[in-house]
This record gives sequence, C-alpha cells and structure tokens, in this order.
Amino acid sequence: MATIRKRENGDKSVSYRVEVRLKGFPPQRASFARRTDARKWAQQTESAIRENRNFKTTESRKHTLSDLIDRYKKSVLPTKKDHKRQEAQYDWWKKELGHYTLSDITPALLSAMRDKLSEGRAPATVVRYLSALSHAFTVAVNEWGWLEDNPLRKVRKPKEPRGRVRFLSDEERVRLLQACKASSNKQLYTIVVLALSTGMRQSEIMNLRWSDVDMNQGRIILHETKNGERRVVPLYGHSLELIKDLSKIRNISTDLLFPGKKSDTPVFIRSPWMKAIKEADIEDFRFHDLRHSAASYLAMNGASMVEIADVLGHKTLQMVRRYAHLSEAHTANVVASMNDKIFG
Repeated sequence: MATIRKRENGDKSVSYRVEVRLKGFPPQRASFARRTDARKWAQQTESAIRENRNFKTTESRKHTLSDLIDRYKKSVLPTKKDHKRQEAQYDWWKKELGHYTLSDITPALLSAMRDKLSEGRAPATVVRYLSALSHAFTVAVNEWGWLEDNPLRKVRKPKEPRGRVRFLSDEERVRLLQACKASSNKQLYTIVVLALSTGMRQSEIMNLRWSDVDMNQGRIILHETKNGERRVVPLYGHSLELIKDLSKIRNISTDLLFPGKKSDTPVFIRSPWMKAIKEADIEDFRFHDLRHSAASYLAMNGASMVEIADVLGHKTLQMVRRYAHLSEAHTANVVASMNDKIFG
C-alpha cells in the first residue's frame, strides 16, 4: 500500500514523499516535486514488488557514486596489481560525479563524461578510465545489489589505434648490444639480452629473483605477471650462459638477480639505457620495444600467433595480431606445403 505526504521545504517549495509498504518486503521511499510523479512511481513500484522483479528503486537511490567508489577502494582495489594507477582514475570519477545517486547515473551522463575525458587524453587512457569504473559497477551489481545493471555497458568506448610495432633491425641490434656491453653498468648487457631473447617485460626482468631461475632446466618461472597468471619463460643459449656467469658473482645478501645500490631494490637502469641508445645511434626506441623486437623475431622465424602469445604471456591473440604481417611468408609456405601434399 502506498502513502503520499505533502511537505513544505525550507525554500517554500513543495515536495511529495511517497512510501510503499507491502507485507514481506522492505519499505520503498522516494520524493518528487509533483504529486502525479509520486503516484506513478508508487504504482510502478507496487507492481514491480508483486511481480517479484528486480528494480533499482531501493539501493540505487540510497547510495551515491562516492559511496560506491569508497567501498570499492576499500574492499576491492587493494587486491588489484595496478591499484595505485587506478586510484587516481577513481578519484577523477568521484570528483566529477560523486554527488550523483546511482539511480541518476545514466548512459547519457557517462557518455558526456567520456567526451570530457577525451579532451587532451589518448583513446587508450580514456578506455582505462571507463574500464576501471565499469568494474566497480559490475561488483556493485553482482555482489552488493546496489544496481540492477551496469550503465557503462551501453556506453561506446573510443577506438584505440593499432598498437605500435617498433623492432630493431639486425644492424641496430648489433650496435645496441655493443653499446650495452661497453656500458659502465655491468648489468645492462645481460638485462637487454634477456629482454630480446625472452620477450619479458622490464618490470618482470628487474624483479627477477634467483629462486625464480632454474638453470638446470633452462627456465624462469614468473609468479607475478601483468595478467595475474604464472608464466614459464625458456632460457636458452646466450641468455642462459649469461645467467650462469652472473650466478658465479651474485650478491649473496639479496635474492635479486639485478640489485641496485640498496640490495633490496632492483638496479635503476634508465640513465645507462638512454646513454646506450644514444651511442648506438638508434632513434624512436623504448625499452618496451625490446619486447616487440622479440615477438617480431619470433614471427619472422615462423612462430604462430598462438606460440607468440604463449611466449609473451597474453591470454588472447588480440595483442599479437600486430605481428601477423611479419609471418606472412611463413604462412604462405605452410599453405604451399599443404597444397603440394593433397594435390601432388
């Protein structure tokens, strides 16, 4: 049963507070500026309760986006690996829309925020902001019961440009390795060889520990990766020999392969890396491009997209399709071989 009460507000305006009570269900309340809207809401709410439908008139009107973000930051965000970067993203959303109740967060409002984010930010950055908030909404829907649906599900994300593929030519690779070998930082050469031969990320290499390395089996086991899954990285040839040499002169006060001045933190290689790049006369090249180089060399040597994804630790093939054109010759040879077999 619904009751509607007229109220005079401090600014002399009038509002209508409506309450719906049905036996066996929690009371539902809302306020409206017009009596007709209050009656309409009461009818719809009573109908929804009787039909046992999910509706968003309860929790979504009780909580603001700030409430959602605060709870998410306290209970969920600390468990995520990139929580420090995402914390700034949630702070932005809270500043812009925190005062809105969840029932007032619509796809149209979020689309306007997407366009605002796009001013001065790359599409990939905008996608990360949207994805961060989307996950918070999903948790609120599935675990907290604060929302009926994720409003970002209906918001179009900006299209990201095709990923960069910059890899070292044979001549550039020779020059870079020579410059790294001549560097005053004696660890730089081994670090760069590892990046080129395994495709590991810089953070994965810098945080390597001797307990992760199995020289007898010729492998590294990465327990902490970007996608959250353990990955086994093969060690072979020159990179394995360098690791064996390194083990003979290792600092026994730390388990890190590449300790810095403080043995409990990895070495900082930015300055020697930039100097090596300059001395090798290589332009437009970042450390992460060593990973692209490893993937490109794999593609040009006949590795399939699935094999490259396994080596790099990607869950899907989407990220490795950028290397597909480099394996076209290998693909053509496979097709030619198949035709020769079945048609003679």
